[in-house]
Amino acid sequence: MALIRNTYGKGRVRVMRVHRNGARHEVRELTVRVMLTGDFGRVYTDADNALALCTDTMKNVVNVVARENLSADTEPFCAALARKFLDKYPQVHAVGIEALETKWNRLPVDGVPHDHSFVLDGNGKNRVEIDSTRQATSIASGVTGFTVMKSTRSGWDRYLKDEYTTLPETRDRICATSMDATWRWRAAPADYTAANARVLDAMLKVFATTYSASVQDSLYRMGSAAIAAVPELQDITLACPNKHYLLINLAPFNMDNDNQVFLPTDEPHGQIECVVGR
Repeated sequence: MALIRNTYGKGRVRVMRVHRNGARHEVRELTVRVMLTGDFGRVYTDADNALALCTDTMKNVVNVVARENLSADTEPFCAALARKFLDKYPQVHAVGIEALETKWNRLPVDGVPHDHSFVLDGNGKNRVEIDSTRQATSIASGVTGFTVMKSTRSGWDRYLKDEYTTLPETRDRICATSMDATWRWRAAPADYTAANARVLDAMLKVFATTYSASVQDSLYRMGSAAIAAVPELQDITLACPNKHYLLINLAPFNMDNDNQVFLPTDEPHGQIECVVGR
């Protein structure tokens, strides 16, 4: 039998980097996944481990590169990690890196962000993907599980109707989603952290301040705004499941319900996805 494809690596490698710049500290906590592709076929087919890296070794390399890159943004840190594997191990042909960031925000004390105290940001995780060979490296950034909601200025109407349609039209509903977004870079920005913030700010401004004829309508315009705001972007992929809020029937209690009381549910949900590019 032929071995068609193989790859292996180390998942859920957790590492915290603290960059101490005098009294002010920068903290970056990541959960990293490393996957290697290369001359590892005989490990599978011939019980020959001569070229095999221990996955524990991969974990150690993550920690070493973290120490070597304390102040780097997540994107250049992951790129350096991929390059380390390619430079060190000739049997490695390609490296895939995924990093999810646990976000820590500065704790405000008397209205001033503190130098070395932080609070956990629970809304989503920043995400970086690296695919690297000796010839080329691609970098993508994004967020996963970023949850937003607005209580009005959203609707769903004028859609196809047939014998299976039961959903009533509305021009005023709650719109909420847990967004996964990934944007690919065609050039490196001067500051990844600042550029990522501009991407998210541009999308959230569209979400908050414009009427949504559908989640599809909002996603296209959010992606377009992000690309317009950050010239280094190539394209952006958006995946947004609806978080539904269903109007509760209060008529049995002789009460009206003018978009005031809802049942939160996310099962089953609509799944809306698109890619917007230049």
